Amino acid sequence: DKLLAFIVTAGLFIFTVASLDGEMAELAKMIRDNCVDEIGVDVTLLEQVDAGANLMPDEKFKCYLKCTLETAGMMSDGVVDIEIVLELLPEDLKTKNENLLRKCDTQKGSDDCDTAFLTQVCWQNGNKADYFLI
Repeated sequence: DKLLAFIVTAGLFIFTVASLDGEMAELAKMIRDNCVDEIGVDVTLLEQVDAGANLMPDEKFKCYLKCTLETAGMMSDGVVDIEIVLELLPEDLKTKNENLLRKCDTQKGSDDCDTAFLTQVCWQNGNKADYFLI
């Protein structure tokens, strides 16, 4: 579902919270709640990242990132599909971030959770000022 994938993309990086309209914010919250419940991640870790902290190498946090990417259809079988990520971005954000996303591609880790984490670390390092989680 492209709208769902867009919401997750928006929540993962490069948007500000204010840019999500009511319906989109509601969908983003549903994804967050689903993945928080499924994984059991400590929500305070998500809040710390939203406040500017670096991504933490916590195992449940890593799997939360995997959950959001997979829910959006942006990751399967341990590979982040950058083409789908780019396809779902609004044109201005695609232009601003395409080189970064292609450079990061899929950062292979020890398992799929680690891969999601390492890929997002690359995204955050490339655009920390705008990075936040849903």
